[in-house]
Amino acid sequence: MKKFFLAAAVGCLTGGVVTTQVAAPLLAQEAAKTTNVYEQLDLFGDIFERIRAQYVEEVDESDLIEAAINGMLTSLDPHSSYLSPDDAADMRVQTRGEFGGLGIEVTLEEGFVKVVSPIDGTPAESAGIEAGDFITHVDGESVLGLNLNEAVELMRGPVGSEIIITVVREGETEPFDVSIIRDTIKLTAVRARTERNTVVLRVTTFNDQTYKNLESGLAEQIDEAGGDDNVSGIVLDLRNNPGGLLTQAIKVSDAFLEKGEIVSTRGRNPEDGERFNATPGDLAEGKPIVVLINGGSASASEIVAGALQDHRRAVVVGTKSFGKGSVQTVMPLRGDGAMRLTTARYYTPSGRSIQALGVSPDIVVEQPRSRQTEDEEEDANRRTRSEADLRGSLGNDSLSEDEIRQIEEERAKAEEVAKLREEDYQLAYAIDILKGLSALGPEQ
Repeated sequence: MKKFFLAAAVGCLTGGVVTTQVAAPLLAQEAAKTTNVYEQLDLFGDIFERIRAQYVEEVDESDLIEAAINGMLTSLDPHSSYLSPDDAADMRVQTRGEFGGLGIEVTLEEGFVKVVSPIDGTPAESAGIEAGDFITHVDGESVLGLNLNEAVELMRGPVGSEIIITVVREGETEPFDVSIIRDTIKLTAVRARTERNTVVLRVTTFNDQTYKNLESGLAEQIDEAGGDDNVSGIVLDLRNNPGGLLTQAIKVSDAFLEKGEIVSTRGRNPEDGERFNATPGDLAEGKPIVVLINGGSASASEIVAGALQDHRRAVVVGTKSFGKGSVQTVMPLRGDGAMRLTTARYYTPSGRSIQALGVSPDIVVEQPRSRQTEDEEEDANRRTRSEADLRGSLGNDSLSEDEIRQIEEERAKAEEVAKLREEDYQLAYAIDILKGLSALGPEQ
């Protein structure tokens, strides 16, 4: 028994020695890392003191610290940043749907300010700013090298004041200037209308009002059409929608899904991941849906398009979306400021990450640019003359007045379709798809 006890004691002692030998280097490495971090913080303090004491001009200490904090965050990715108390207040106002500015969503790409999308009904859209444009100068001042907040600050100003931005656009040989008058931006989150028995829901942003506007807008259009039976389908237009609140993207997706996953988020730690699932109920009552997207559709727009596409609840039409598949969390800081930090990536129900890839449409449809000149319009008008336009032409005696009226009404509808195709080819294409889907019936 004594021998056994001695052997056990020796075994425990040996195990303790081995554990100590393994743990000691790990502890030393952690201690070295901590020491290195403190040394770098000391270095930061030294540089701060030298700037404060020896820079050629007197500097504002709080501005220096804010710049250092923002530099640390913007070095991570284009969407992480520091929000000063004023910026944080502006952001809270924007999510409520009204703010001052130009009406463009921008990001940084290789040091340049890139337009994600102009917002419907804003000065930027009226001035012709397009998704994918690069802004190189603001009132003659270069934005190269500025962080996103600094560039946005340059574009801010009093409502009613003019700003000149210099734009580089793909397909244009030279940069060009665009004059924009700043205005108060009042966002209507969803605009609803009916085209050829199809309800078109134009979703411009995902703010606090989006789902509420979508639900009421759809109900109004159905009532005006005389009920569900008179509606062939829905076009959910997410083109040039820069995104917004994740919660609203989930609600809009859930509006058309009966069950299943809508989106999942995965952070640095696996236990921080979340899954969001649909609840029973479909505002469209199973009617076919087409989702329109383009390069200006980002973030929350891509969540909705990806969810409806993966569940085969909608046909996605247009061009590849922007590709912002990350989630930012806004964290309040002392002094009323805030930090916008990328904390997760989001994934569509099938497990796709959209980051940098975007949502690929089921049917690729480009939006052609209209280049018809006045001379071409006159030629087109000449070509549309018919026998009935000739002086003294014979009338048609084989049709009754009611039949002639019916033919004229059908012709008027066809002309409306042609006009829509000229004004918005992608939307007309989407409506044509819905017309075909509704003709097949729900069981096809």
